[in-house]
Amino acid sequence: MTDRRQHIGVIGAGAVGCYVGGRLAASAAADVTLVGRQWLADAVLEHGITLRELDHDDFIAAEDIRFVVDPQELSSCDVVLCCVKSGATADTAVQLASILRPGAIVVSLQNGLRNAEALRAHLPENHVVSAIVDFNVIMRDHAVFQRTTSGPLTIETKHEPKHQLWVDALRAAGLEVVEIDIIEPEQWTKLLVNLNNAINALAGVPTREMILSRQYRKVIAMLLDEGLDVLEGAGVRPAKFRGVPLRVMSFILKLPTPIVRRVIAAQLRMDPDARTSMAQDLERRRLTEVDFLNGEIVSLAEANSRDAPLNRRIVELVHEAERAGAGSPQIDAKTLLESIQ
Repeated sequence: MTDRRQHIGVIGAGAVGCYVGGRLAASAAADVTLVGRQWLADAVLEHGITLRELDHDDFIAAEDIRFVVDPQELSSCDVVLCCVKSGATADTAVQLASILRPGAIVVSLQNGLRNAEALRAHLPENHVVSAIVDFNVIMRDHAVFQRTTSGPLTIETKHEPKHQLWVDALRAAGLEVVEIDIIEPEQWTKLLVNLNNAINALAGVPTREMILSRQYRKVIAMLLDEGLDVLEGAGVRPAKFRGVPLRVMSFILKLPTPIVRRVIAAQLRMDPDARTSMAQDLERRRLTEVDFLNGEIVSLAEANSRDAPLNRRIVELVHEAERAGAGSPQIDAKTLLESIQ
């Protein structure tokens, strides 16, 4: 890497990709190329990009942001942030293999556990970095990208020299970046925390409203407990979540709502309109990542001659909602609890 200005691309520029890429562009921390769908390119051309924070908005005019639909435009990038859905990772890697120059860095900013492996399998001449997006972004009309929770980008640096220029660019863009040697325990923790994504999608209510419902919390705690049992049986040790052991987090979820409200306020800033990416996928009639979240718990259980019936049932319910193509089924907490027991 030289000291010249970095060219950072984003493939699969949706909510997270446009938010991170938009932050880089707004700060002039790097030259940025966003690659996404035509309808979103049209929206950006018409409205520019608005980055909505928890306490303010930032606007980027259309002429100051490069949003294209052809991945070939990433050929000159030093770094590409991969933000496609997990189910599209392998196909995207094959595509990038014919586009990127040797030595270009690819950073997986995706949910799930195995995206970096899938990228590496098809990109032997590129360095692939695992990362976690520890905050939520929702996409609104007119190319508005709203960050709805606090949290950092966590990047694995096991094979990385310190002070990489692209990491410096992310920090210069105002993003909190945490560098760790081994990311797998953090990935498992993110996955376990994200087991609630499916509940949010099935409920069709804002995340905050879901968390403040004792019955929805009971469902989430049941999924989390089952997931922790499966990981323990497989000898997998997840990291703490913001300093809190996940068993303690499960205990907190079972407490009365006034106590939970205070704990959330102390641990996490959350916009009242926050919804999970899986809820947004159902709303947009797209396939979800449930197989890469709750489905991972089911697969790990089966690999160790165990069962994960609660998470398996949630996977089934989400797939039913996908097939119905009518958005969230808006299952109330009592009905959802009854449907998995």
